Amino acid sequence: MHELVQDYYGKQLQATTDLKTSACCDASAMPNWLKPLLSNVHDDVLSRYYGCGLVCPSDLSGCQILDLGSGSGRDVYVLAQLVGEAGHVLGVDMTTEQLAVANATLNWHAQRFGYANVSFKHGYIERLNELGLEDQRFDVIVSNCVINLSPDKDAVLAEAYRLLKTGGELYFSDIYADRRVPAELVADPLLYGECLSGALYWNDFIAMAKRHGFTDPRLVEDKPIEITDSALREKCGNIRFYSATYRLFKLPELEPDCEDYGQAVIYKGSVMGSSDTFVLDKHHHIQAGKVFPVCGNTWHMLQDTRLKPHFEFIGDFKRHYGIFEGCGKALPYDTALGASAAPCC
Repeated sequence: MHELVQDYYGKQLQATTDLKTSACCDASAMPNWLKPLLSNVHDDVLSRYYGCGLVCPSDLSGCQILDLGSGSGRDVYVLAQLVGEAGHVLGVDMTTEQLAVANATLNWHAQRFGYANVSFKHGYIERLNELGLEDQRFDVIVSNCVINLSPDKDAVLAEAYRLLKTGGELYFSDIYADRRVPAELVADPLLYGECLSGALYWNDFIAMAKRHGFTDPRLVEDKPIEITDSALREKCGNIRFYSATYRLFKLPELEPDCEDYGQAVIYKGSVMGSSDTFVLDKHHHIQAGKVFPVCGNTWHMLQDTRLKPHFEFIGDFKRHYGIFEGCGKALPYDTALGASAAPCC
């Protein structure tokens, strides 16, 4: 699979327009604050972009960031502007041709930004230990439509957890399927290269993330994938594919479910580009200045991470009120008392 992907992204694809589906192209509406950052990225880098989402989480100033499968470097050079001179962005990719484009513009971008805070390494995202990267080195790890291409996704998540600082996060976009993809489709070179047949069944991904310590995966946004090539669409049959962005926090305190401790937060409106509303995930759009009830896990995601300065916090963990309503789980027992109740033993 490594050789297949290296050939597809290194030799067969020469530009974004060579793709046959909408899987490996940005499915997110581009926010206004991102446009000037993209205007500072070299055209050669932009023309070989194969991402499927927006991997720019909030408040990155001074952060150490790792981009898994950085390709020609588009996201790296955007993130470099967000972390600033005090931060650093490392891109790792296994495709020589893509890295050549990224490295050829290092000096150009340094002059454009006024500082040099970017580096690239040739390597495999399943074997980051071979690059000598020490434990808990990074504040944020990103990836854009690459993990689906990995033949060992368990290893990718395990390495990401190892490399993240406590309170850090894996923030990434990828392709997911609504069911498990049959083996014969996984073996199809074109479907795999187009980021489809390597996609995980979404529920298998959730289980995998939890298994590697990311206890409460949060879905940020999602969109259906359009398979524009008729032959590929026929091969896929009834399988539906989605581009989705998740954020996985490395927080050992997180519980398996959303528990209610009577807590709330108030967003200060201080995150760049989000003065009115802060989006933690698809179900937590927090308006500035308004008391917003949260479960214990959401409290930790805001209190025990780089996001803390942007919030006021109400409450603590002294009293538990049961499961937090509206988080996908509810009390499983009937609450009405009646004659049909079983007799006491």
